[in-house]
Amino acid sequence: MRPAMSPKRQEAGSQHDVGTVQAAAHWRFCSDHVLDGALEAGEGRIADLSGNGNHLEWVQVLGGRDVHQEAGTSPCLTWVHDQEHGEVLNMLNDESAAARGYFRTLASAPINQHTFEHGYTIEAIVKLPVPFDEEQHSWMGVLTRQGAGAELGRQGERELLATLSVSNCMEYQWVHHPYAAMSSATSWSRYLKDEEWHHVVIVNDTNETLLYVNGICDFACLQQDLKGIAAVPGKGWNIGASEWKGELDSLFSGRLSEIRITDRALSSTQWLTSMKPLRRLEGTNEGEVTRRSSDQYYFAFIPDPQKLVYLNPHMFNAQIEWVKQKHEELNIAMTALLGDVVDHSDAKDEWERASLAIAKLDQANTPYVMTAGNHDYDEADTYLGYFGPARFIDKAYVQGHSPSCYSSYSIMEAGSYTYLWLMADMKHLHTDLAWLRDVLNQHRALPTILISHDILYKREQPSSKSLVQSELGSVIWEELIAPYKQVFMTVNGHYDGSGYQVRANPDGHDVIQLLVNYQDSYRGGNGWLRLAEMDEEHQCIRFCTYSPWVERLALTEELEYPDYRFLIGEDHRFTIPMNFKERFNLL
Repeated sequence: MRPAMSPKRQEAGSQHDVGTVQAAAHWRFCSDHVLDGALEAGEGRIADLSGNGNHLEWVQVLGGRDVHQEAGTSPCLTWVHDQEHGEVLNMLNDESAAARGYFRTLASAPINQHTFEHGYTIEAIVKLPVPFDEEQHSWMGVLTRQGAGAELGRQGERELLATLSVSNCMEYQWVHHPYAAMSSATSWSRYLKDEEWHHVVIVNDTNETLLYVNGICDFACLQQDLKGIAAVPGKGWNIGASEWKGELDSLFSGRLSEIRITDRALSSTQWLTSMKPLRRLEGTNEGEVTRRSSDQYYFAFIPDPQKLVYLNPHMFNAQIEWVKQKHEELNIAMTALLGDVVDHSDAKDEWERASLAIAKLDQANTPYVMTAGNHDYDEADTYLGYFGPARFIDKAYVQGHSPSCYSSYSIMEAGSYTYLWLMADMKHLHTDLAWLRDVLNQHRALPTILISHDILYKREQPSSKSLVQSELGSVIWEELIAPYKQVFMTVNGHYDGSGYQVRANPDGHDVIQLLVNYQDSYRGGNGWLRLAEMDEEHQCIRFCTYSPWVERLALTEELEYPDYRFLIGEDHRFTIPMNFKERFNLL
């Protein structure tokens, strides 16, 4: 797979050549483009601005029946004024409402049979409902080709022919059956949690399909043979309604401004708009990762790589390659992977990609430890086949595994100390507790870092943000931290976000607790990892968030948001005082 699109192609240009684009279909959702009827009354058509006659008709759904052109009011449909886009269409398809509705192309519309074998660009300017209700709004359709892949004898997502829909996690998904391929292909966006308009763009050049939201492409589809979109004879397109097994499914709620479909791949300068994402992250491309003195050393933490391994493996490879290359130069004493090494435990290709990447550390004798995450478990214990005890049998620093084989501990010298790394498996925590306590009892003199996939999560309130112990995190604190003063740091992923806290154990000693997880951010994490710079001389630990992938990208591209080498802000870059001699006086 080729690298992700460069920022120059991901970010739409400031000047647009839209006047030269001949659309296959183009709809603007404002009252000026109503051909006839009154949509507010539950009837009428919207004009196709392309001149190709692909007009839309309004379809009311009353009492569970699809009733076209039936008289009556349509409370789900209103024209509203928006500060950014002027007059737009507001759709409210509440399942409890007496009337709901959507649009569909006329039966005579030429686009109904168009298969786009020379590529296509689909653009939709959309605002999702606020608040977004995970149950009510999940899988609602923005643009859907009617029919099912099963009608054409296809495999894969047999119930879906082609749809741009919104998942229960508030992410856009484009699933389609290419014109000739026997299985479906899927493109995703990241999880979207912002209250903003979205310019969703799907670009297919017959070789790959890329989905952009406000100029940013999070994941490239890994499948090949993506030419065109399959069509079922006699079927058209829906606007504002998805289908399942060839029948009407979730209807859209939110605002629509514009949808355009062209029959070729467009460059970003030809898109309808150059909408930018809200800047939810702060970062910088200044500075570098260095050792301030020969006595300093680093610990590295690679958070939930699941989305990278699944859809952006080049970014995970960049993380691993960087650790391997910088191991001696920066004195990276240990690297810990925080769990969820794959996104789908039944996907052999993901396991193989993860294993081959991590093998670079094996080959270079670069020390690392791992714990499993919830995405890594299956009945066949595939995780153990790739990353169980056999993988670490020749690594002297790995001292043992629990009876479940999922928990483990390692001992490694770094600076003036010998550290214990305790990997507490989340799924087998209760059954491994006795073994984990034995390890801690036998090594009370060793400063200990405890890693588990599930310890803390971030609770966001209107006026504050705080870290909270999960159910498993409470067990870990009570059973593995409070009785053992040598545990001075915990690190976990699993939950969305990043943060830290310093908590006193019953003896009054500080325990640093980190939540590190970027899988829900741009491109599944954009290659960001967490570094802990252990500075015994200046009695502190400096933490930073750094992306080896962006570092590599900077060699050939001009970096733009969100491509930051370093994330900044209190959750991503901070320093914690640490009197090593006092804290590690454990006898």
